Amino acid sequence: SHTIRSTNVLHDVVIISFLELINKLRKQPRSLSQIQTETMASHPKTKIDCSKVYVDTSTFATPDNQFDGAFAAVPIKEGEIVEKGLMRRLPEGFDGNTCPYIFTWSKERPNKIWGMGSGCAPYYNTCKSGTANTRMERDFENDTFVIYANSDIEVGEELLHTYISLEWRTCFSELNEIVNNVEEKKE
Repeated sequence: SHTIRSTNVLHDVVIISFLELINKLRKQPRSLSQIQTETMASHPKTKIDCSKVYVDTSTFATPDNQFDGAFAAVPIKEGEIVEKGLMRRLPEGFDGNTCPYIFTWSKERPNKIWGMGSGCAPYYNTCKSGTANTRMERDFENDTFVIYANSDIEVGEELLHTYISLEWRTCFSELNEIVNNVEEKKE
């Protein structure tokens, strides 16, 4: 009878909590995306967590060249984890020099190991070395990565990291020239 009573109490608590949440939502109308962001919670065992990030049209996009970027969904302090995830290795023989949407997944040069990243990581755009607001730490042995904030990041700020292969991958040759020339003109 204690089990039945405790189950009924738990049921009542869940129902009351749910009703309180519904009433709160009625009083403060918000969009579905706001509610999802507010209620997103990472499971402690998850290997992928990009709950602080969303993807939208990049601030670097132009009317003639539309592409996406990753943005901060919440304020992120310097040193905090922005995102963590897994890397799926691509089959041997895949040539990442021709495909800008995959990651260099080794320190070896010339690189022969390429990976496909989870979460929002594939949408982080690049910038000149030393100017990125994030950095990716790669664990090649376990095929995981963690992205950290290099500085305080505001909500809505585009997340950038310097691609480790920006200067030598053939698919980035035009991008490398743009990134380095634009940055030099600003100086």
